[in-house]
Amino acid sequence: MKWEEIGDQPCSVARTLSILGDRWTMLILRNAFMGVRRFDDFQRSLGLTRHVLSERLKRLVEHDILVKVPYVERQERFEYKLTEKGLDLYPIILSMTQWADKWMDMGLGKPIEFTHKTCGNKMIPKMVCSECNEPIKAKEVRASAGPGYFAYIEQKQKSA
Repeated sequence: MKWEEIGDQPCSVARTLSILGDRWTMLILRNAFMGVRRFDDFQRSLGLTRHVLSERLKRLVEHDILVKVPYVERQERFEYKLTEKGLDLYPIILSMTQWADKWMDMGLGKPIEFTHKTCGNKMIPKMVCSECNEPIKAKEVRASAGPGYFAYIEQKQKSA
């Protein structure tokens, strides 16, 4: 399978990777969540080429994850803001952070701590079951095909 076709699979992980599946895109998103908005600020903080940054920002805008908004009318200057769809990616960033804090801290501790503004406490992200509120553990979850999988198979058979 070619990389360009990965998003065509009946798999939510593959579909997500078809948009977010490279290191620069995830770092751009991390910075957007930390308040970076302008092209030059992204480039300065990440150190990537203008071409690569432009390409990744364009993809995020095309997929409605970021929206390009003018901040100086005359000079055609823009900033990039997270959309609702983009904001919904925050749990992914938190999960990646938590994993790296556990397994890759080099014995130095967490490089960033998160404070929940509502209660004022430092927090550790936790994924819980929507039904019983218990923490989710990989060995306690069973995956099975959902309606989208069967609809995908049916659609492929009709187009073949």
